[in-house]
Amino acid sequence: MSPIMWAGIAVMGGLGASLRFLVDSKVTARNTLSVPLGTVVVNLSACFFIGLLSGLASKLPGIAGVVPLLGTGLLGGYSTFSTASVEGARLLRSGRVLMGCAH
Repeated sequence: MSPIMWAGIAVMGGLGASLRFLVDSKVTARNTLSVPLGTVVVNLSACFFIGLLSGLASKLPGIAGVVPLLGTGLLGGYSTFSTASVEGARLLRSGRVLMGCAH
């Protein structure tokens, strides 16, 4: 992998993290539930877009060059597995076992 591709993935990862912050903030501001809905929305949408990208890449081999940028970089930076793990543990520690397991 070229140094330019590495740099591109890093830049796209930063953009993905910024997008995650924006989406999570907007959802959290409107959330009336006592669950971390912002993280759920971010992770579900990340899964959807990674699946969409994978499907497109299998049908359109010409886009293979942008898959690392969009998949690993942008969507990797956007998704939040570690945050989801922390929030699930927080729910469990607060005694909300069912919600923690569901999360």
